[in-house]
Amino acid sequence: MSDYKERNENEIFTKVLKAGRRTYFFDVRETKAGDYYLTITESKKNFGDNGEATFEKHKIYLYKEDFVSFKEMFNESTDFIIKEKGEDVISEKHDKDFKSRSFTIESDEEV
Repeated sequence: MSDYKERNENEIFTKVLKAGRRTYFFDVRETKAGDYYLTITESKKNFGDNGEATFEKHKIYLYKEDFVSFKEMFNESTDFIIKEKGEDVISEKHDKDFKSRSFTIESDEEV
């Protein structure tokens, strides 16, 4: 059996989140023993000097025995970020209008 066919046959459930140049894949897969696990893949689209698209991929394998701890730490971490920085995206890399929205000091006084 080919590697490609075997990888696709053990996929049980898939969800895709498109986020700008990044795409996140949440794939439920089956082990040879018949149990399930989760893979989370980040795929980032990059363009070379010749304009050709390439994809950089990072993958996390998450097993059932780690779900509760992972979920707790994920929630704690994201709650901290939202509490400290809010939900607005302020990074230039993530906000195309960042430069046009830069803070300017305006004065009503004449110099």
